[in-house]
Amino acid sequence: MASLPYIVGNWKMNGTRAMLPEARAIDRAAARFPKVQVAVAPPATLIYRTREAAELIGVGGQDCHTQESGAYTGDISAVMLKDAGADFTIVGHSERRAMHGETDGVVQAKAQAALAAGLAVIVCVGETEAERDAGQAVAVVSGQIEGSLPRGDGVVEKVSVAYEPVWAIGTGRVPSIEDVAAMHAAIREQLIAIYGADGAGVRILYGGSVKAENAAELLAVANVGGALVGGASLTAESFLAIVGAAAALEAG
Repeated sequence: MASLPYIVGNWKMNGTRAMLPEARAIDRAAARFPKVQVAVAPPATLIYRTREAAELIGVGGQDCHTQESGAYTGDISAVMLKDAGADFTIVGHSERRAMHGETDGVVQAKAQAALAAGLAVIVCVGETEAERDAGQAVAVVSGQIEGSLPRGDGVVEKVSVAYEPVWAIGTGRVPSIEDVAAMHAAIREQLIAIYGADGAGVRILYGGSVKAENAAELLAVANVGGALVGGASLTAESFLAIVGAAAALEAG
């Protein structure tokens, strides 16, 4: 699976039971794209129903707590996600880092908790526009990777990294292909430094205003192993266009 392009839809705080037909449509279509690993991360309230509705695609959470249980009102643990039918979770999304003050250490603890619960994990990293303009993009992302990635035996097989430049998320702006290539190369280098030779196999997803119109170009960049898709994942039609772009590249 790790060698397949990984296209993940992050529904964020969108969706009620009325969106389950979109999940079903994505799942049915996934059969046409066996060379692409497809997944969605609906709101926690829909994980169980999405897992019931979808047989082929991955279903995941958008976040988890560092602890298995306890007096943490409103939070959800990785164990709970697993029990609801999730097979992965996202951690460290820039919206969590910015709006909830999550540090690299917190993100790493969440990733470790997810792995301990039997979930795969997508660790998000990315710089702000000010940090990029100041020439600090690579340094910032490298610091996030060093502080946020989980460590331990067998970890590499269940970890993906999602590079999402903060200023591109939901804005319609996308970095140049050269900038995407340079950042993904820098991330790959650090993954190898952290995990050794196994780091060469960790998938690096690109996220940030990915849509049908730019998916093929972005997915063709060296070291881009998939996409973390926001708004374009909310309908089967737009999301499957991105999945199709990944499949076309795999087909050569």
